[in-house]
Amino acid sequence: MDSLLQHLERFSEVLAVSRTTHVSTWDAATVRRALQWARYLRHVHRRFGRHARIRKALERRLQNQWKQEGGSGPAPALGLTNFQALGHCDLLLSLRLLANRALGDAAFHYLLQELFPGPGVPGAEEGMLQDSLALLARRRAAVHMLRSGAYRENPVLQEDSLMKTQAELLLERLQEVGEAHAEGPGRFLSRLWEHLPHNNFLKVTAAALLLPPSSPRHQEEESELGSPRRAGEQGRELLHWLLGKSEVIAAFCRNLPAGLLTSVAGRHPEVSRVYLGLLTDWGRHLHYDLQKGIWIGTESYDVPWEELYGRFQSLCQAPPPLKDEVLTTLKSCKAQDGDFEVPGLSIWTDLLLALESGA
Repeated sequence: MDSLLQHLERFSEVLAVSRTTHVSTWDAATVRRALQWARYLRHVHRRFGRHARIRKALERRLQNQWKQEGGSGPAPALGLTNFQALGHCDLLLSLRLLANRALGDAAFHYLLQELFPGPGVPGAEEGMLQDSLALLARRRAAVHMLRSGAYRENPVLQEDSLMKTQAELLLERLQEVGEAHAEGPGRFLSRLWEHLPHNNFLKVTAAALLLPPSSPRHQEEESELGSPRRAGEQGRELLHWLLGKSEVIAAFCRNLPAGLLTSVAGRHPEVSRVYLGLLTDWGRHLHYDLQKGIWIGTESYDVPWEELYGRFQSLCQAPPPLKDEVLTTLKSCKAQDGDFEVPGLSIWTDLLLALESGA
């Protein structure tokens, strides 16, 4: 127990130093040792989470540490506030070091390599990359929420912040892979598609395609770190890969929410053309059921009328030129289908009538 408490005290000191200019003296070996200490405490959290005596002893030591650092008020929001905080202390340390501009280049690049090992590292895609990316994003998402004044729990904002942070990390990693490998980021993205949960990866991809260009301040910080970024280049690489993978773009258009897809289509005309093509193809697979008075599919995977209408409705709520493009496509399909005005004869007629009435 004494050894464990001493270890906790030493790591608390390391965590405090990680926010100061003293990290300018750290090299890769120092960062490695600090991360090893942090991971040891994460192991302690997993092993002794249900051991009341050890947990209470550690929390008492943490409380004593807070009093030494600044009084009896509330514990620092981003520090080791309780026993549960030990479960992510390695990510807390990483976050502080990434945000500290005093960290030297060698230590900074070692930290990035630890967090994003990338292709070529055995088991990286299945393990370290996925876990580190998701967990670090949660920590950085908390910073986004605090900066926006939303400290209280807000599930919607938390999800948006998480997606935004994961998208930023994805584009950063694409830049590194593109600079290090001649084949570019396409192979790396394909490996992520193979090994990560598809729905989450598609949402992160959409969020990345919606990120605004870097602000002048952000570009200045990147330049000082020795890695100037050409605005939008990683987003174009991501878009090129997405459009070149028929399976991925089909899942992208089918599985993501209508509003999110409308936003992406409004930003990227290439996506809107593919999306509209898929929507019209899905519509052609439906037929009118006279008894039920609705459009239905013959296969279980066919898109139902309600979803098809909802997606077209979302697109028609977008500003021009996307809205105009959608209406032009529907009217063209209607004309090719016989230009009927009577409901039940052409799905395009019925879609236009429903959109006009708002049904």
